[in-house]
Amino acid sequence: MEKGAQQPIIIKKKKGHGHGHHGGGWKVALADFMTAMMAFFLLMWLLGSTNKDEQRAISGYFTDPTSQYNVGTGGVNAGLVEMERPIVDTSETDPMAEKQNNHDDTEDNTQPGTASDINEIKAKKEAERVEKEQLDDLQAKMEAQIKENEVFQEIKDQILIDFTALGLRIQIVDKDQRPMFDSGSAHLKSYSEAVLNALAPMLNKVHNKISVTGHTDSTPYGTGAAYTNWELSADRANSARRALLAGGYPEYNVATVQGMGSASPFLVDKPDDPINRRIAIIVLKKNVSDALSNGGKGINSKDFILSSDEATPHIMTQKEVDAATDAK
Repeated sequence: MEKGAQQPIIIKKKKGHGHGHHGGGWKVALADFMTAMMAFFLLMWLLGSTNKDEQRAISGYFTDPTSQYNVGTGGVNAGLVEMERPIVDTSETDPMAEKQNNHDDTEDNTQPGTASDINEIKAKKEAERVEKEQLDDLQAKMEAQIKENEVFQEIKDQILIDFTALGLRIQIVDKDQRPMFDSGSAHLKSYSEAVLNALAPMLNKVHNKISVTGHTDSTPYGTGAAYTNWELSADRANSARRALLAGGYPEYNVATVQGMGSASPFLVDKPDDPINRRIAIIVLKKNVSDALSNGGKGINSKDFILSSDEATPHIMTQKEVDAATDAK
């Protein structure tokens, strides 16, 4: 460049790009909005496909996750997993649940929470009520027949009917000059056999099973005798059973036949009194016959002689039976 020449001025221009860049924040906001909408519609679908009990269980969990609704593994309510059997607290609205929750401490500590549990309790109570009405009706009809039917007239004052802890009991007792059996024998007198034959169709009016028990007085056989009051009482119970079957009573409805010997006198202070010689027929409550079918767990032999004014025995649950076995 020549001296004194003017230096050229170079101007560089950048092309514009319109408005400035705003970044990707809007994408995050849109994703959050879409997630919230999906959760909302999922909740609406869930509420629309559940019943009130299930909705209450869901509500209870979110209100207090550590409450009775939080009963499953890892804090999950089993009722929320198995939607057909939601676990809910019904004690506030169902008096049956409240009553079950306050049951005595000997029962299983697991409280019924499902609708099926509550329905089962109600059904059991209703069945017990119906059964009690049927047994009351049977007692009334028997007492009427004993007064009216000629078959019973000869020994009608020797037939005693009452309720025990196990069910409706009919006892036929001996009286001076009017025994049920030949002396020292299991052979029934003709009038005793006729009475048992007549009782059979009446007992068969209910579906309950029966227990037949024989009792003797305290008069022993001779010293060294191989045949004792134990054998005699058992044989007499079987003779009574056979007479009932001859009268039309179904054998499959006989739950137990046993001999008590002189171990359970009718009159404790008069063990040799004739009234101690007797046959006891008990129309068993269903829960008792079920327990007997299960090996007699929870039933004591003395329960078969308890009168109605004595304490009702507690039929042990399987848990209690296992606990008692472990304690031994």
